[in-house]
Amino acid sequence: MRLAHKRKVQAKLQKRIKAVVANTAAATQTAKPVAAKAAVVESVSTTKKVDVALTPKQQQVLDIVVKHNDGINPKGIGLEAGQDDAKAASWATGALKKLLEEGLVAKEQLAGNKVIYKAQ
Repeated sequence: MRLAHKRKVQAKLQKRIKAVVANTAAATQTAKPVAAKAAVVESVSTTKKVDVALTPKQQQVLDIVVKHNDGINPKGIGLEAGQDDAKAASWATGALKKLLEEGLVAKEQLAGNKVIYKAQ
């Protein structure tokens, strides 16, 4: 086994172990009640923060997707986050893959190769 591959596999295992530990720690803690004045969008995003350990980029992408109820494409997400027109879609794709794995967003295939993402 190549050394680089072994390091990559070990790094993935460490990430999973940290995520599992974070999930069990979050489950044992009692959740604070959300203030009644808070907007619905904010309460949804705060509850999803507790369930899964997200990076700041993933959290930003999740907030953008939640804000658009009708769905948004990866390029639209990147542009709203302030990325250049040329690399907007590729910037958002990595975070969207993780959010899809965790079940926080849903992927909808439109005509041809068009895809939109909606919050669940």
